[in-house]
Amino acid sequence: MNEIIREIGNGIFGLTAGNAIMFVIGGVLIFLAIRYEYEPMLLLPIGFGAILVNIPFSSALEFDGEPGFLKILYGAGIATELFPVLIFIAVGAMIDFKPLLQNPFMLFFGAAAQFGIFFTMMFALSTGYFDLKEAASIGIIGAADGPTSIFVASKFAQGYLGPISVAAYSYMSLVPLIQPPVIRLLTTKKERLIRMKYTETRIPKSIEILFPIVITLAAGLLAPMSVALIGALMFGNLVRVCGVLERLSLSAQNELANLVTLLLGITIGSTMTAEAFLDWRTIMILGMGLVAFVFDTAGGVLFAKLINIFLPAGKKVNPMIGAAGISAFPMSGRVVQRMAAKEDAGNFILMQAMSANVAGQLGSVVAGSLVLALVPVIMMG
Repeated sequence: MNEIIREIGNGIFGLTAGNAIMFVIGGVLIFLAIRYEYEPMLLLPIGFGAILVNIPFSSALEFDGEPGFLKILYGAGIATELFPVLIFIAVGAMIDFKPLLQNPFMLFFGAAAQFGIFFTMMFALSTGYFDLKEAASIGIIGAADGPTSIFVASKFAQGYLGPISVAAYSYMSLVPLIQPPVIRLLTTKKERLIRMKYTETRIPKSIEILFPIVITLAAGLLAPMSVALIGALMFGNLVRVCGVLERLSLSAQNELANLVTLLLGITIGSTMTAEAFLDWRTIMILGMGLVAFVFDTAGGVLFAKLINIFLPAGKKVNPMIGAAGISAFPMSGRVVQRMAAKEDAGNFILMQAMSANVAGQLGSVVAGSLVLALVPVIMMG
């Protein structure tokens, strides 16, 4: 009986101030997910996972010498990179690339809006507190693409997987708050009033089918490291557009996405132990994640202003669409259209913004692949 009583009291007597703080942090994430709907599908399971892992002697981590279910999920889904890849298949099935195919010029905006990744990467490295792989993982927060951030962090900075994931998904949900002030700061009212003509062109089914195949081959042959990310994304898209796998497409968009997101979130939460998370570097990562988002937005807007110098009157682009070049799809595109309508109720640039937004989704995956390919080469050199 005394042994049973001791076992029951272990959790209470083993509780530390750090555990209590992590309970509060987990509770805050759950509160934000429920009350304000900030990425609830991720932040709620991450918050609950953080609570589970900080209960002293938690059987979710280990029980009677055997790994608990959170350790099993981590080993099977994060350490092997399976969960992020499955999420990419689901994301690919959700994306409609037709706006981009109708406006291929928008690819440049998707590329320009990745500037924050490399700026933040260099900034993190310059602090002297992070090595190149860790700095690259922090910079990828600026991809505004949770699965890409998780994929890179799981390879380069597993010790910071928790704060990197929380930062990525938190700032994605805060895009409507982060982007407008940056856009207003970098543009004039006259620029925000620019109207753009949109001519819808029919995209042949064969082009829709060939697009994911060609992109996979091109990216894979140039950078084989990109095949896991690009290949999964494009496979999901091929399932969507082929026209003969509608049930699988819907399953990928719904059941697969929901199940993997649930398991991914609670597994990421399991990395947020008090010892790993309550560190001043965590605060730095959260701060630099915000810097990455701001500079991504700025990079897209400034690129649009730059090309306007060379475009004739009547052909200029509204610089706000440059901000939609980040990967937060479709939130960023909607933010840009909302701002345009606020300046001029008759200004409809949603399709151009969505084209840039889709390009950003592709650009973030390419940027993540480049980082994965180049960082080891640089370190060897």
